[in-house]
Amino acid sequence: MPPQRTVLIDTDTASDDAVALIMALRSPYVCVAAITVVAGNVPVEQATRNALVTVELCGAEVPVYTGAAKPLCRELETATWFHGMDGLGDCGYAPSHRKAESMHAVDAIIATALANPGLEVITLGPLTNLALAIAREPRIVASISRCVVMGGAPCCEGNVTPAAEFNIWVDPEAARIVMLSGLPVELVGWQLSRYDAVLNAHDIDLVLAIGTPLAEFAIRCNGRAREAYFEQTGEHGISLPDPVAMALLLEPGLALEASDHFVEIETASPLTRGMTVVDKLDATGDTRNAPVWADARARSRKANVVWKLNVPGWKRLLMATLTA
Repeated sequence: MPPQRTVLIDTDTASDDAVALIMALRSPYVCVAAITVVAGNVPVEQATRNALVTVELCGAEVPVYTGAAKPLCRELETATWFHGMDGLGDCGYAPSHRKAESMHAVDAIIATALANPGLEVITLGPLTNLALAIAREPRIVASISRCVVMGGAPCCEGNVTPAAEFNIWVDPEAARIVMLSGLPVELVGWQLSRYDAVLNAHDIDLVLAIGTPLAEFAIRCNGRAREAYFEQTGEHGISLPDPVAMALLLEPGLALEASDHFVEIETASPLTRGMTVVDKLDATGDTRNAPVWADARARSRKANVVWKLNVPGWKRLLMATLTA
């Protein structure tokens, strides 16, 4: 087995985030050095409680740090309608006996990155914490070897507006900082968790048949999300964007198609706020087309956009994680 890779997870812990945390905490391939929490799906205090519940359920000894309570420039808008008021389907899970660390999540990101050259980071929520960390200590960019971002709706419809995916839409200014920072971003859009990647009724039965507490938790805490996904899309099943992103972090080969492109984030337009503008044809590389905001240095910073997922491989990995 190859040596474990060191990972930091930044999350706005709600139902699909919790499943992604389980996948990382139980993986033999990575060592989770820290979990940092940001406001997004739910307020940051609730997201921290949810992260602690999940860590305790896994029996893991990983520090959890509370971070930004609101976006950089905007008021927080949550997704409690989708995940439930507590973010875990309003199932009444008891609070964890564990407590969050006293250090702020932004400081924890900086300390973890500088202490672990080659650190891999995965973001499962708005990018506020990471943007603040980059602004405070730019040296972390060179310490991070990989940054998997669950966010965006590249070249397709969004899930909170026609143009934007929730994580990017909540704090587009932070997302723009991260995209232009020089970090080696791998963009995992919301669309990868749809259609065949959704856990259908048969998949859900298979998970429940595993019979472990983790398997039961993974389905039960996504009960409201299952209803909301149908209300949103008309599609049946449980869509798990954060676990899909985690699967790609754990097993990069699950990305069947990916390519490097300049990605900008719209921050000004009310209509397209949070849109991930992917320059798929390298239009900005042509000086005739380069917009005023795209200087030469910015145009050279590209993200690796994942276009196609190995769906059977992703579901196999999830099932293996939830098995005792």
